[in-house]
Amino acid sequence: MSNRHKPGEAGQNTHGQDTSLESGAATAAQQTPTGAGSTPEDEAQQETQQADAKAEGSRSSAAASGEDGAQPGSGAEQAGSGAGQASRRAEAADEGTILKARVAELEAELSDLKDQYLRRQAEFENSRKRLQREKEDAIAFANKQLLLDMVAIIDDFERAIQSAEESRDFDSFHDGIVLIEKQLVGMLERKWALKRFDSEGEPFDPQYHEALMTEEIPEHEQSMVLEDFQKGYLLNDRVLRSAKVKVSVPAARS
Repeated sequence: MSNRHKPGEAGQNTHGQDTSLESGAATAAQQTPTGAGSTPEDEAQQETQQADAKAEGSRSSAAASGEDGAQPGSGAEQAGSGAGQASRRAEAADEGTILKARVAELEAELSDLKDQYLRRQAEFENSRKRLQREKEDAIAFANKQLLLDMVAIIDDFERAIQSAEESRDFDSFHDGIVLIEKQLVGMLERKWALKRFDSEGEPFDPQYHEALMTEEIPEHEQSMVLEDFQKGYLLNDRVLRSAKVKVSVPAARS
């Protein structure tokens, strides 16, 4: 016959061996003579053997019980490990959902900011073009009002010429031209701060006068303007054009 045992029979054989050990210990105790011929030393040895047999049986029983209880403990640990893995997978899935939602939110925010940037850029470009056009118009039409005032003077000249052609009166024509010239100078000084200044009889000043001719005059201690060939003009009290003059020169001292 074979000595192999089935897995289910291992526990039964273990319990059987423990029971046999206990029975053997009890039988040995019964078979040990305790008659009148035994000594106190024999009785003490017999009691020691019985105690050792009981202790050995207790240790065998405890070992068998530990082996039988190991399997349920292992199953509980496996169940707890599976539950932990499922919990971690659920947490990972939640984190993935949160990350996807955050990515979608950031993409929407980026799209909105990009749209705002493009709008601001378009507005800036339109403003730049508008300012450029306004600047060009300001330069092109800066003299608009001055030219309108000059057109009115031109109208006066046309009327004077037409009147002279009809009357052939030189004196009237001359008086009309003088009147128009005064109106023109007055308008320029009043509306455009263009002032004409006289130089004849004034001390020579290189900032206001340009000497075209000189004449030595011993009586003069300093250079004086003798004749004004061309009038000078000031624009807002700044020299716009120097007067062209004839200047006296003091006599050289010996």
